[in-house]
Amino acid sequence: MNINGLTRSLARGVLQTKKNSPHIFFGLGLAGVVGGAVLACKSTLKLEETVDDIKQELSDVKELAEKSVKAKEGYSEQDHLADLGHVYIKSAVKVGKLYGPAIIVGGLGVAFLTGSHVQLTKRNTALTVTLAAVSKAYESYRSRIQEEIGTERELEVYHNVQEVETEVDGKKQTVKAAHLGDHSPYARFFDEFSTAWVRDAEMNRCFLQAQQNYANHILNSRGHVFLNDVYDGLGLERTSAGSVVGWLRDGDGDGHIDFGMYEIANARFINGLEKSILLDFNVDGVIYDKIDHI
Repeated sequence: MNINGLTRSLARGVLQTKKNSPHIFFGLGLAGVVGGAVLACKSTLKLEETVDDIKQELSDVKELAEKSVKAKEGYSEQDHLADLGHVYIKSAVKVGKLYGPAIIVGGLGVAFLTGSHVQLTKRNTALTVTLAAVSKAYESYRSRIQEEIGTERELEVYHNVQEVETEVDGKKQTVKAAHLGDHSPYARFFDEFSTAWVRDAEMNRCFLQAQQNYANHILNSRGHVFLNDVYDGLGLERTSAGSVVGWLRDGDGDGHIDFGMYEIANARFINGLEKSILLDFNVDGVIYDKIDHI
C-alpha cells in the first residue's frame, strides 16, 4: 500500500471512530461500571480481614497506653493521640488500596457514559437546528407561492389534487381528490399493524375521532403536542422526526390538530366501506426548540 492509500485508510478509520464514538463511549462506560461493581464486591470479601487488622492495631495502641500508665513510664496523652493518628492514617491507606481500583474503574465508566450522553445531546441539538432551518425555509417558500397563486391553488398543488371521475348515487361525477401517492413524510397507515386497530370500520373511525379530540385537548391544556405523542395514542411506531415535530397552541400554525381523516381520498373509510386509512397529520413543523418560549 502506498502512502496515499495508507493516509486514506487512517482518515477513514478516524472518521468511523468519531462517528461511532457515542456507542464506543457507552460500551466502555457500561463495562467500567460493571467492572467497578465486580471489583468492589471482590474487595468487600477482603474487607473483614483488613478491619480485623485495624482493630488489632488500635487494641495494641490502647494496651500500650494502659501499660505505660501502670508502669508510670513517660508515655503522654499526646504520644497516645499521635499513635492513634498513625493507625487511622495507615488504616485509611489500606482501605483506599482495597477499594481504589474499583473506584477508578467505576469512575472511568461514569465518565465514559457522561461523554456518550454529551455527544449524543450535541448531535441531536445540531440535527434539530438543521431540521428547524429547513422547515422554516420550506414554509417561507410555500408562503411566497401562496402569495403568487393563491392559498387554495397552492394547497391543491401541494397535495397533488387532481380531477377524477367517481360514481355518486349511480351517477358519474368529476371531483377533485388528492393523489394517494403524494403525502407528507409524517403520514402513517392506521391498519392491522397498529395495536389499536380492530376489524370494524365504524369503531376505527370513532376511535380516530376520539384520539384527535383528545390530542387537541392536550394541545389546549399543555400548549404543545409532539407527533410521537399522537403515534403512541394510535398504537403506531415512533419515529425520529416525531420527537421534534408537532403542534403548538400559540405557534405559527392553526393551533389545531387534524389527522386528515375527512379528505376526499378517505371517503370510503368515513362511510364505513374500508377498515384502514392513511392519516396525514397537519404538523406545525419543528417545535422542540420553541417550547421554552411559549
